[in-house]
Amino acid sequence: MLKHELVNEVTAQLSDYYKQDIAQAVDLILENISTALIEGRRVEIRGFGSFSVRNRKPRSTKNPKTGKIMHIPDRKTLHFTMSKSLKEVLIEK
Repeated sequence: MLKHELVNEVTAQLSDYYKQDIAQAVDLILENISTALIEGRRVEIRGFGSFSVRNRKPRSTKNPKTGKIMHIPDRKTLHFTMSKSLKEVLIEK
C-alpha cells in the first residue's frame, strides 16, 4: 500500500474530514516516527508492532565477480517486530 492509498482509505472511512487534512495527519505521524528513530528511540504502536534502530557490526566480504575482499563499515538498520495480535491474524489467514 502506498501513502496516497492509505490516505484514500482513511478518507473513505472518515467522511467528515477533508482529504488534505488526513494527508497532513499521515505526514505528521510518519515524520514523528522518523524523528524518534533518528534520535535512537523505540516506537511502539500497540496492536501493530514496534520499530527500533539496530547497529550492524563491520564485516568483510568477498565480491563474487572479482574475488576482491571488501570491507563493509558498521551501519544502522531499521528493525520491525510485529505485535502478537497482528501475528495471530496473519497466521489465521
